Amino acid sequence: MRRVLIVTGSIVFLDAMLFGAIIPLLPEFADTYDLTKLEAGALLGAYGAGALIGGVPGGLLVGRIGPKHGVLLGLAVLAAASLGFALAGGPVALGVARFVQGVSSATTWAAALAWVAVSAPRERRGQALGTVFGTAVLGFVVGPMFGGVAHIVGIRWSFVGVSLVAVGLAFALFPLEPPGVEQGQPGAIRRALRDHAFVGGLWLNTLPALFFGVLDVLVPLRLDDAGYGAIAIAAVFVTAGLVEVVVNPIVGRVSDRHGRLLPVRVSLTASIVVACLIAFATQPFAVAALVVAASITFGGFYTPGMALVSDRADRAGLPQGIGFGVTNSAWAAGALVGPAIGGALAQAFGDPVPYLLCGALCALTLLAATRGVARLRPA
Repeated sequence: MRRVLIVTGSIVFLDAMLFGAIIPLLPEFADTYDLTKLEAGALLGAYGAGALIGGVPGGLLVGRIGPKHGVLLGLAVLAAASLGFALAGGPVALGVARFVQGVSSATTWAAALAWVAVSAPRERRGQALGTVFGTAVLGFVVGPMFGGVAHIVGIRWSFVGVSLVAVGLAFALFPLEPPGVEQGQPGAIRRALRDHAFVGGLWLNTLPALFFGVLDVLVPLRLDDAGYGAIAIAAVFVTAGLVEVVVNPIVGRVSDRHGRLLPVRVSLTASIVVACLIAFATQPFAVAALVVAASITFGGFYTPGMALVSDRADRAGLPQGIGFGVTNSAWAAGALVGPAIGGALAQAFGDPVPYLLCGALCALTLLAATRGVARLRPA
């Protein structure tokens, strides 16, 4: 099991690193290509658009060819997309490369998480998924750092290096024994989508992606206006990510022992407070501190949400690869809508509006979780 966690963790680490690498580079792209907040949000959200479109097809593909072949295919596409990003000469080409990166991540994440879910004992599934997701968060941590270094040494050669790393990872996976291909039951997707708990797990991946999409657009621009450079902006997100790396396995363990909804309710309550505070924070240090707090509160949704999807997929007879493919689309919807709508609302009405909207969504979700009729525990 440890070897599986190392392999899958390395895969999602690389994907997550690329997603976060653009954050400290966003002000440079905005200045170079004269992008508005809406256009900057669209560039950031292109990755989410690719993951949204590729999520369900990627999950179905993993269900057919198995996790190992799904990972290899995703890494090949990722290598090509990273090379395209390195050679891009304008915002449209950058957006297309980000879009293809998102498509590739939909397959690699579905395959990697399915690999973990079918390999881990049911009573330790939340902790195992939390460990892998914590590794992904470490990728988000390294991503802004990588973006800050790329800003100094050169974007082109930095992303050529990423492409070579993806190829190297693919070759390293060839000798590993793959898990078996799961056989789904007839009507499993329909049963899963009628299950309120399964859909709730999907929403718990959409909501934080939505908030972090808003955060990733507005915070770098706000800190840039306050005089923060690319390295300083990266340091804020690195600190937040390191905290989340530590928290996610703990949240997964709590959800294994006390049910999936307990950490969700605690995180939702705290997230309402954080969203309201960051909406009206004006001092750069306060903004930076609230980014770290948000990594704990909003980041606390992901692990129990993924574990909940996995549990209910088992109940519906749905292969794990397809379940996580749908989860990728749910996450991608938030990652796409958050930057685009968040940037548009901030440009039209000011930065507090999208943050307060996220806080209101947390309040509605908390109400639904509190009034839930089932106490969701792993069987």
